[in-house]
Amino acid sequence: MRTRAVLVSLVAASAVLGPAGSAQAAATGEVVVFSTEVQPLDVYRDPSGCRQLPTVAHVLNNRTDGPVRIYGNPFCVGPSVVVQPGHGTHVPGGAGSFSA
Repeated sequence: MRTRAVLVSLVAASAVLGPAGSAQAAATGEVVVFSTEVQPLDVYRDPSGCRQLPTVAHVLNNRTDGPVRIYGNPFCVGPSVVVQPGHGTHVPGGAGSFSA
């Protein structure tokens, strides 16, 4: 009975805190994506939500004030790699995406 009471309390707390805890402010700064030497850089200012990477994207540089997640698909779902502010990473070619 005690275990059930604890479980009910945890479920109630997550229902109340869940939406507030998952809300994030939009990142401030830029995400810069390098594709090839013959193309200009793609610059995403103050990015928010899910953004699809250019088809030939090669390197992503996080110049925002928050972490950026890189996904191997265009929908920002599934496994991701976190890029901290001031860092960069190689990105998957083809149909990757990022969220800030």
